[in-house]
Formats: sequence, structure tokens, C-alpha cells
Amino acid sequence: YFRTEASLTSTLRTLLFFTALMITLPVGLYFSSKAYVFEGSLGMSDRDSYFYAAIVAVVTVHVVLALFVYVAWNEGSRQWREGKQD
Repeated sequence: YFRTEASLTSTLRTLLFFTALMITLPVGLYFSSKAYVFEGSLGMSDRDSYFYAAIVAVVTVHVVLALFVYVAWNEGSRQWREGKQD
């Protein structure tokens, strides 16, 4: 019973972490790359910087999703191996 509860808590903590990462990281990188990288450093126009900042945000979403799948896969296989040894 305690192993199941600890496993559920660990899974929920992982899900909440990646949910927060999915919300904050793409939005933060969108605005910071638009203002500081594309408009500030590279001197792009407002219209072009929107486009490239959106690409940065979309790539960030895909990276976070890939990391979530990787962590969930490894956590699930670890729990399966531990459960099989019992």
C-alpha cells in the first residue's frame, strides 16, 4: 500500500513539474527571445521577430514534451522492474 501511495505521489509531482514547465518556459522564451534576441541583438522588424519567437516557443513545447515522455517512460519501467521483484 505504501509503495503504491509513494509511486502515485512521485507521478503527481512529475506531472505538476512538467505542467509548470510547459506553461512558463515557452511563454517566457517567446517574449525574451522576441525582445532581446531577435529585435535587440539581431535588429529584426516587429513582424519578423513575432514569427521567429513563435518558432522558438513551438520548439520549446516539443522539447518539454519529449522530456516528459522520457521521464515518464523511465519512471514506469523502473516501477515495473521493482514490482516484478516482489
